[in-house]
Amino acid sequence: MQLKISLISLGLLGLLLLLSIWPGRSLGNWNWGLLAATILTVALAGFFWQFERQQNSIVQLSFIATISSLAALSRIAFVPIAGLQPASFIIMITGYVFGSQTGFLVGAISALVSNFFLGQGPWTPWQMLAWGICGLLAGGLGQALSVFRLLPFVFLCTFSAFLFGWITNISYWSSFVHPLNWSSYLGSCIASFPFDLIHAVGNLAFSLLFGTHFYQLLFRFQAKISGYSK
Repeated sequence: MQLKISLISLGLLGLLLLLSIWPGRSLGNWNWGLLAATILTVALAGFFWQFERQQNSIVQLSFIATISSLAALSRIAFVPIAGLQPASFIIMITGYVFGSQTGFLVGAISALVSNFFLGQGPWTPWQMLAWGICGLLAGGLGQALSVFRLLPFVFLCTFSAFLFGWITNISYWSSFVHPLNWSSYLGSCIASFPFDLIHAVGNLAFSLLFGTHFYQLLFRFQAKISGYSK
């Protein structure tokens, strides 16, 4: 299941990036930004529908709702400091402990919920995908290592800040930049680099300061609700 989610998410991202070279030619005067956001929204809705069909306990659902709300609140609280996103750390440590599916869910829900306060727009599905992938990658790392390793987690959190920026830049680039090509996309990434760097430094600090404590807390809770430990 986790591998399937990974392939769908990363495959969708790759497809959208390849489609980005078409708008001036094959798609004519279409609003590619709206089209891409629509495709992504449908894909995310399909993921949530698939999750809803599974048998999930009330405790699991309550945990996902609670940790997603915590991540959303942490994002809102740090809005005055542009680029600083403690939500990324919360999403990724959750994915590390509870797996890729939960990490993707928490990331996507956190973006959606926080944007009810910060503003919804065509950037929302891209933020949902970006944070979902961050949680998904952390889940893959946790599964591969079986136990908590601080340094690999810190490295992944730091790298994911730039990955988040590269993905979410697509929403701005596809909606407000012309022409759409790799050069203009690279320019968008360069413009966002200072904010991505703040995001990365913040992830580095949050991971070093709180990574082990959050892992132990979430691990104990995971053991209680699942009846087994890693």
